[in-house]
Amino acid sequence: MRLLGVLEGARTVYARVMRFDGKVAFITGASRGVGRCIALALAREGADIVVAAKTVEPNPRLPGTIHTTAAEVEALRRRALPVQVDVRDENAVAAAVRATLDRFGRIDILVNNAGALFWQPVADTPMARFDRVMGVNVRGAFACTREVLPAMLAQGWGHILMMSPPVDLSAAAGKVAYAVSKFGMTLIAHGLASEVADRNVACNALWPATLIESYATINFALGDAKVWRKPDILADAALRIFAREPASFTGHALIDEDFLRSEGVTDFARYRCDPEHEPPRVGFDFRFQAG
Repeated sequence: MRLLGVLEGARTVYARVMRFDGKVAFITGASRGVGRCIALALAREGADIVVAAKTVEPNPRLPGTIHTTAAEVEALRRRALPVQVDVRDENAVAAAVRATLDRFGRIDILVNNAGALFWQPVADTPMARFDRVMGVNVRGAFACTREVLPAMLAQGWGHILMMSPPVDLSAAAGKVAYAVSKFGMTLIAHGLASEVADRNVACNALWPATLIESYATINFALGDAKVWRKPDILADAALRIFAREPASFTGHALIDEDFLRSEGVTDFARYRCDPEHEPPRVGFDFRFQAG
C-alpha cells in the first residue's frame, strides 16, 4: 500500500493511492469464484467494475449473482454495473459493451474468465458438449475481446486477460474438447498481442499452478482443501499484470506462481486453503506434480 501525505493545517493527512483509480474493468463470469475475486481486488485498488455474467437469481448450489458481486463492489465505494450476458451470444456481448461505454465512457481492462467445463475423451463427448465448451470458452472470449478492442485502441490503453493455460499438446488427451477451447483462448492472446503491439493494448493469458478453490473444484470433487489454493493468488497476479504499461508486457501465457516469483513474491503460504498443507503443482493434465 502506498500512502500520499497532504498537509492540512498542523497535521498530515494520508490517503491511499489506488493503482487503478479511474479505470474500468469488464469481467466475465464475475458472479462468483475467480471472477468475483479479481473484481473485488480491482475495486479495492480503485477500479469501477462491470459484473458480466449469466446468473441473476440465487442458486443454492452455485451461490452468487451479478447483483451480489455488484453490491460488494459498491460497498468498497466503487461504481458497479451488473449486466446479464451469455458470452456465446454476440448480440448480448455487444449490448453489454455499449452499456458499459454509456455508463463509464471507457473500458480499460477485460478479463475473459467465463468458462465451461467438460473433461471426457473424444468418444464420450457429444457434439452438444463440444459446442458448449467452444462457445463459452474460445468463442465467448473472442466475442468479448472483439467488442472491447475498439474502445481500448481509441484511448491508447488497455489490458485483456485470458484465464487460460500455456499451450501444452501433451495434456489434451482425455479432454480434447476442453483443451481445444482453452488453448484457443491462449492463441487469441498470442495473436492479438502481435496485431496490436504498437497500440499500447496488451493481451496475456494466466493460469494457476495448483487447483483453485471454487465451486468447480468443489462440485466436480477435484481434491480437497489440502490441494487447493485460494483464488486470491490469481487476483494478485492479475493486478500485477494490469499495473504494467500495456506495451511493455504483452503476448505472455503465464502461470500464477511462476509469474509472482519473478515479481519477487516468496510467501505462498497465505494462499493455502489448508494452512498446514502446501498444494502440489498441477499441470493442465490435472496430474499432481511434486512441488
